[in-house]
Amino acid sequence: MKMFVNSKWMDKKEQIPVHDPFDDSVIDSVPKADPDDIQRALASAYKGFETARNMTVYQRASVLYKTAEYISERIEEFATLIAREGSKTIREARKEALRCVNTLTVSAEEAKRILGETIPFDSFPGGEKRIGYYYRFPVGVVLAVTPFNDPLNLVAHKLGPAVAAGNSVLLKPATLTPLSAIRLTQALLECGLPPETIQVVTGYGSEIGDALVSDERVRMISFTGGVEAGRQIMNKAGIKKIGMELGSNSPVIVWKDADLDWAVESCVSGSFWAAGQNCIGVQRIYIHKDIYEPFKNGFVSQTTQYQIGDKMNEKTDMGPMITEDEAVRVEKWIEEAVSIGSEVLCGGKRQKALLDPTVLENVPEKATIFKEEVFGPTVSLFPVSDMEEAIGRANSLPFGLHAAVFAKNIDLAFQIAYGLDCGGVMVNDSTDYRLDSMPFGGIKNSGLGREGIKFSIQEMTEPKTICLNLE
Repeated sequence: MKMFVNSKWMDKKEQIPVHDPFDDSVIDSVPKADPDDIQRALASAYKGFETARNMTVYQRASVLYKTAEYISERIEEFATLIAREGSKTIREARKEALRCVNTLTVSAEEAKRILGETIPFDSFPGGEKRIGYYYRFPVGVVLAVTPFNDPLNLVAHKLGPAVAAGNSVLLKPATLTPLSAIRLTQALLECGLPPETIQVVTGYGSEIGDALVSDERVRMISFTGGVEAGRQIMNKAGIKKIGMELGSNSPVIVWKDADLDWAVESCVSGSFWAAGQNCIGVQRIYIHKDIYEPFKNGFVSQTTQYQIGDKMNEKTDMGPMITEDEAVRVEKWIEEAVSIGSEVLCGGKRQKALLDPTVLENVPEKATIFKEEVFGPTVSLFPVSDMEEAIGRANSLPFGLHAAVFAKNIDLAFQIAYGLDCGGVMVNDSTDYRLDSMPFGGIKNSGLGREGIKFSIQEMTEPKTICLNLE
């Protein structure tokens, strides 16, 4: 596939191969952008903002509605692309493609709801003859940097609101999974998006990232990725708006009155969806000591029934990690945890990029697998005695994206929910639940600002006040 710069599909002599992580086969390649390409893309995005800002709300919404319909008619095509270039099974990929349709549809709807308010200037002496209001206007060029784990829908979560708000976009998709992002761009263009309003550059972040994030023509950076990369962007970005989703280490609390079967089923799915490469995936589970053993037994039993292997097989529950190097990293973290006292209840075995779903207990808090975001198919179980202990241990790490609690006592569930330090608490669901229209983001090292279409649009627009002096 090609990248899209200055209203043209561009190829380059230097190519970056895109691999299927299941068998390491090359399924396509993309151009390797150089500094000159980046400058052309930035100049075109800056110029294209004039077109984007002058599109009517009807035009913006129409493009997004048409693109949503376009994808809905090609779900299997998009799902196959998602599954081939990434880690998701074909069943998981279909769900992502359907979510992309919803993301774009809601973006179209929210384009019509970018509202302002009248301002009571006569609320202070001297303003009696003044009336006015504010409205929201687009920020300008939005740099969208997306990760590999949701290669279609997370791109839609940036492009949809940016288009709805009247911005131009410069998209840098994940180097490992750029194909779905390029295909989405093709769809937007086919459905009427003015070509000058969008750029897509493919290349290595280490080579082109600094030029993108530091350029003054970029007025907002919307980034999803790791904490260290986020810190580097903050150090180099200069004065511009920044929205970041930086991952997590999501805790779940299972109380003694929980629906045990549902808690087990939900947490198993939440732990191993997309081979655990999921920023809101379950990583730590704190279980009331009275039900620890039955929960553990049920959890291990369901985990060992997972079918691992070929992503395109309809019966496969979990595919490979994104690369063999990533699988080796997680394997080493498991080995380190075991060397200092952890016990592997099931899993822990690796074959190339395939790592068995792994359940641990007795994990020391100094273990890397406890204190960092694993981003792999592992989960750790811990017994707890009371609510204060559960909340304290859940809040003990410098992350705060999603958390969850399972309890039938709704008063207790709300006490726990309000005590958890994070951007979202799922009650009687695993942490791995997200509605694409809800505010999504975290605190502490989990990020800045909020995504979710309406909330992304707020981030991607600025208020302007108009005041009329009638004297």
